[in-house]
Amino acid sequence: MLCAIYKSARKAQTYIFVKTRDDFSSVPDGLMKTFGTPQLVTLVNLATKNKLAMADLEKVKANLDETGFYLQLPPPQEDLLKTHKAEMEAKKEQGEL
Repeated sequence: MLCAIYKSARKAQTYIFVKTRDDFSSVPDGLMKTFGTPQLVTLVNLATKNKLAMADLEKVKANLDETGFYLQLPPPQEDLLKTHKAEMEAKKEQGEL
């Protein structure tokens, strides 16, 4: 299964996978407006892949078959301050501070 991968001009680390190069007919208009002008990254043969870097291969294939596209969003950013505060609170409760 071949697919084309495009990155968003507006949203960092956001990608759309489509079955056919330059065919965005299956992608909702609202999503395309938010996504901006797609910039081709690569063409990939999913049949020869065992895994993808940032997406679940089986989920990508299923979405391409069912809806004609797959949207890959960036991973959530880690809130380091929140993590630090939680660690400090745990240490307080354990009497380490």
